[in-house]
Amino acid sequence: MVVSLIKAGFIASYYDCGKIPSDRRPAIAVAGRSNVGKSTLINCITEGKKIAKVSQTPGKTQALNFFLADDRFYLVDLPGYGFAKVPIKVRKSWGVLVEGYLSNDQNLRGLVLLIDCRRKLQPDDITLLEWVVNREIPFLIVLTKADKLSHSALIKTVREMKQQLFGDQEGDLIPFSAPKNRGKKEVLKWIRKTSE
Repeated sequence: MVVSLIKAGFIASYYDCGKIPSDRRPAIAVAGRSNVGKSTLINCITEGKKIAKVSQTPGKTQALNFFLADDRFYLVDLPGYGFAKVPIKVRKSWGVLVEGYLSNDQNLRGLVLLIDCRRKLQPDDITLLEWVVNREIPFLIVLTKADKLSHSALIKTVREMKQQLFGDQEGDLIPFSAPKNRGKKEVLKWIRKTSE
């Protein structure tokens, strides 16, 4: 089955939750640590030119970046967390911005949480997951940079992460690699279904 790319365009960056679009379109948030690959994932699942800015410097996304997707829903790129070289005052303002958005956007339908498959779950990842679970927001875990591990190491990582995150429960966890086009179809299907 062919899954088409999302037709998307950048709308605006918001530093104030009170100014985000209020047109009742559903929203899917994309979250993760700084430099985990949020912009790369957004560019990979959307057609045309790269709409999200990719940076080698962690901490570049400092606002809620809204993209109109398929003229039907929003993809929202959240500021990354966990980057120590960003001033504490800036990190706190990001936390307030992200928490304000996640707490107050009535149109939020789901959250895609990106985790670098070469790293262990961090306390910030777990805190965000607990937060969305407690609010019954659907979520998808995407293990980025899957091409950086051998096949056997990736299988082991996926198994361990599923056990750590879900125990004996079912849960959505997708290995993703932009260069290898791995996981793109599954991410697209989840986003489209969740945004309906």
